[in-house]
Amino acid sequence: MAKSNVKDQTSPRKFGIRDSLAYAAGDFGCNMSFALKGTMLIFWTQFMKMDSVIYAALLLVCQIWDAINDPLLGSIIDADRHKYRRNKFLAYISFGSVGLMFAGALCFIPWIPKDQEIIKGIVFICGYVIWDAFYTIANVPYGSLLSLISDDPGDRASLSAWRSVGSMLGNLATMALIPILIYDSNNNIMGERVFFVALVMGVLGFIAFRFMIANTVIRVEDNVKVSEERQKFNVLKAMKNFLSNRPAVGATLAAMGMFLGMQGASAAVTVLFQSYFHNARISGIVSMFSMLPIILFTPLARKMVGKYGKKELSVVGAFVSIAACVLMLILPITPDGKGIGIYVGCQLINALGMGIYSTVSWSMMGDAIDYNEWKHGTREEGTVYALHSFFRKLAQGLGPSLILVIMVALGYVEENEGNQIAEVARNMRYLVPGAYLFSAALQLVGLGVIYNLDKNTLTKMESELKERKA
Repeated sequence: MAKSNVKDQTSPRKFGIRDSLAYAAGDFGCNMSFALKGTMLIFWTQFMKMDSVIYAALLLVCQIWDAINDPLLGSIIDADRHKYRRNKFLAYISFGSVGLMFAGALCFIPWIPKDQEIIKGIVFICGYVIWDAFYTIANVPYGSLLSLISDDPGDRASLSAWRSVGSMLGNLATMALIPILIYDSNNNIMGERVFFVALVMGVLGFIAFRFMIANTVIRVEDNVKVSEERQKFNVLKAMKNFLSNRPAVGATLAAMGMFLGMQGASAAVTVLFQSYFHNARISGIVSMFSMLPIILFTPLARKMVGKYGKKELSVVGAFVSIAACVLMLILPITPDGKGIGIYVGCQLINALGMGIYSTVSWSMMGDAIDYNEWKHGTREEGTVYALHSFFRKLAQGLGPSLILVIMVALGYVEENEGNQIAEVARNMRYLVPGAYLFSAALQLVGLGVIYNLDKNTLTKMESELKERKA
């Protein structure tokens, strides 16, 4: 298939900070909708009094559908040959962003009978499915855009880094403010407030998406010639290509590790601060501090990637995270100010390791899309990204579900809300670093063993692709 480095004969503006800011705004918009997802477990088990095992089962079912949803939409986008005014990805994002203004709040409807388990289950599933549908419509094409905004490795590293900035800004705002807004002085969640907070965040996310769409320029696009010889899009072949795409599989396994551990640990972290440190409101501020190493690394990402390579830096980061998690397990983290200080220090080191990969992860997936073209002759941006998103979302569902089951096995009782017994609180103190350690180890396997685009191989691939396009 012929390729073109520009969308049409008129030269687009030169890549610059405007592109990076626009792309960052997209992930900020996504996070305005996604940030409250970690609150769902506490909302439904503590405020709505849903049985923890039932919640874990329902969440897993919803998340499996969520995961299946992504490659289906990705294949639909790749097969879509309709001529849009600007770009099909931007059109899908625009539609999804409208629904996300309201869909997030549907996951936190507090005005239903707490003693009606069937009604609660139906409301939970319906709210989640509607939110997920609009989130997928916006998020899958958003991720695919990175490889189309520029084909320059430095530009892609910049876009990936700024995407992390957008994500971090969204997380920082919500991490610090949400616990203060939704927990009372007894460390119990106030369900009605969560609903209205979700509505406000939906509006902020919509504004961010509009800024992104208005300031995004497509510089790399397929010149699809409609003819009798053009083969029909083959979903099964695209999936087979994905599984034979080592960079995509390696980066996906690393992302799964990150979400299995970190998303799973989020529930245990809340209980840790509720019942072990006895201060749920500061949990967001502590989590916010853990983002500082990523913020410090982001401006250096492009220069360091050019010097050392994405794979090489990410593997070092995985080792750093493993060391931090081991320290969290063995150091005396006591339920007082000193213990919180040690916890924060270890989390800073862990965040630095995770942040190195997080900063370049989306750029690595852009390279994996190029690898698919290099090896198989087709880009299939939507399908490659969607399958990556499929496994990420599967991990996002498995992580919290498995951790919640483990928490119940360790004595967690939803009726006790923020006042779990001392033994349960102490169990959370070890469960949290254990989940983080598992996350870092899986990340090391994905990036160090499977992902095969080191600096030299990446240079070779980019050179050969440019020759083909020429």
